[in-house]
Amino acid sequence: MPVLSIIACGMLEDELVHVLSKDRELQQLIVVESRESLGLLRKLRSRNCNPRTAFLDRVPMLLKSHRNPDFISPARILSGFPIFKKFCKKRELREEVSVVVNLLSLGLHADIEILKAEVYKNVREMASFSDRILIFYGTCGHALGKVEEDLSDLKCQLFFLKDRNGETVEDCISLALGGNEAYAKAMAEFKGMGTIYLTPMWASNWKKLENENGSRDFNKHYLKNPLYCLAAKIDSEFINDPSFHANVKEFACAFDMKVVNLKGSLEVTEQSYLNARNGATEKQ
Repeated sequence: MPVLSIIACGMLEDELVHVLSKDRELQQLIVVESRESLGLLRKLRSRNCNPRTAFLDRVPMLLKSHRNPDFISPARILSGFPIFKKFCKKRELREEVSVVVNLLSLGLHADIEILKAEVYKNVREMASFSDRILIFYGTCGHALGKVEEDLSDLKCQLFFLKDRNGETVEDCISLALGGNEAYAKAMAEFKGMGTIYLTPMWASNWKKLENENGSRDFNKHYLKNPLYCLAAKIDSEFINDPSFHANVKEFACAFDMKVVNLKGSLEVTEQSYLNARNGATEKQ
């Protein structure tokens, strides 16, 4: 049974919850135990998705105990017949997989070199028990723009959050809007007006990030910078955060900004997850 590992940015917690809770054919879901995973676990359980938890060094043991080498799933058998391949694609009948999720700290973004080092370290460690790894990050200011090249010696296949143009998304905002092209259009629309883009996770964590990154720099770039005047609320109908509106309003008031609304999209998240889950090597 294939193992898909997901190494994810803490800012993409809601997107992870969305795709994992929708996947009712998961044979096993393991979340790496850490302080960062508490919110993810709470949200998964609220959607009747109850993963197992383990520290990273114990995950291989859980996977080994769960595997049955003599079992071949019906989906794998049927996929060998052309007529059933077409049927399976239409019905989205997918091979059973085990998924391991490792959610990394939001604070890593304070230093892109540390971010890169931590992602690379976790990819290498998880590659030892994974058939495929989905890097649930954007390029993050080019910090992660060469992961595939730098880690080409790994035997497991790497997947990325790619938009319909085949480009890895720039960051969590690009992902929330539906890809780099949608992000560019939004920036063009607000050209000349400094804009802060807010997802539910950004809106609920800005105070924490301010404290972690240092209030002096944060205030210098936002609170006391007159160029920033808009708070763009990116709303997706599939991510339900009842405190989102209040959090955005609080942020906008603190920074003296006007709130504007943008429609979000989970297309990139869903398709990237499906590609990694099914081991697809091409756009579906």
